[in-house]
Amino acid sequence: MDVFIIGITGGIGGLLAQKLRSRGDAVHGLVRRDDQQAELATLGVNARVGDLSSMTVDQLAAAFGDMDVIVFSAGSNGGSKEVTKAIDGDGVVKALEAARLAGVKRFVLVSVLPESWRERNLGEEVEYYFAVKKGADVALSRSDLNWLILRPSLLVDGPGIGTVSLGPAEFHGQIARDDVAATLAELLHEPRIGRQILELNTGATPIEEAVRANIRS
Repeated sequence: MDVFIIGITGGIGGLLAQKLRSRGDAVHGLVRRDDQQAELATLGVNARVGDLSSMTVDQLAAAFGDMDVIVFSAGSNGGSKEVTKAIDGDGVVKALEAARLAGVKRFVLVSVLPESWRERNLGEEVEYYFAVKKGADVALSRSDLNWLILRPSLLVDGPGIGTVSLGPAEFHGQIARDDVAATLAELLHEPRIGRQILELNTGATPIEEAVRANIRS
């Protein structure tokens, strides 16, 4: 499988690249700097240098080339409104258009659980982040692509446990980025899952089993 990861230098994207490479997949990605490209090359990843916020749709489509699937795992994590709009909002829409132009039919978006941190006073910029993420979900779900939206709960570092709770609706808790990446890798290798929104939390079900349980008959 040829997989292109937008956000390959991020926490989830980097882990996903490792897991896909271990499966024998060809992994590609978008980076901002030459040194990042060189470092990923040593890991067997073919990265293209470019800035998502300034690239045109045509340029991004050319970077994609002939891929089997695009994974969009980049995000501002609730930073400034300008960055959030450029990456989590406009960036997703641009990537959708570029995927369509490049003839890539499958698109996977890492989003966020809408309930995340609802018990807190998040502040204006983080609330804006949630609104933009929801808008990106809507845009993708209304596209003609074979899309998948994965909404993990609060992301934490550290080793994964290999078990999750995955389904159309899940409670909000927290989950290791490693388990999110492992779930994504398994989902990418399950072509029967598509045009679905799945939520992800820590749970007791082995990842392979949790993914299989979401195959529509």
